[in-house]
Amino acid sequence: MMRYAGLLCHAATVAVDVPAEEALAFMADGIALGRWAMGCWNTRRAGANLFVGHSLFDQSEGWVRIAVDRKLLNVDYHVGPSPARLKHQNTARVIPGADVGRNPRTCLVTLLAWRPGDMSDADWNRICLTHEAEMLLIQAWLGRRGRGARGAPAARRPRAGRRLKR
Repeated sequence: MMRYAGLLCHAATVAVDVPAEEALAFMADGIALGRWAMGCWNTRRAGANLFVGHSLFDQSEGWVRIAVDRKLLNVDYHVGPSPARLKHQNTARVIPGADVGRNPRTCLVTLLAWRPGDMSDADWNRICLTHEAEMLLIQAWLGRRGRGARGAPAARRPRAGRRLKR
């Protein structure tokens, strides 16, 4: 099924229950990226704003340089198989909830991808489908942040010194 074959750009958006600045910080965090980006899983720092991880599809190494524009709430991802071959192919954009008539303590997060001219229909289709799944991971991770550091609602987190029953 090649439902994205004719597209030059793909966008996927989720609503999240955290303020825009918090979502931007998460999207700009190269280590956090390794928990949601299937093409650059389990990232580690490799330099200033430079991270490396591996693809869940073929275990190949994936590199990303992150450039943040805090004023525009924008994160550019320059991606490639090596630091010397990075290209700006993806951008995350965060829209404050109040800007679109929503709760001001929420926001929308959009991930944009542009299709390189030499990319096959099959590879582009996989990227588009992957980005849609990644948005669900982003929404889940940010939802955990909105409910407390461990993902449980604040009222249900165990207090310090209290043991959990197994």
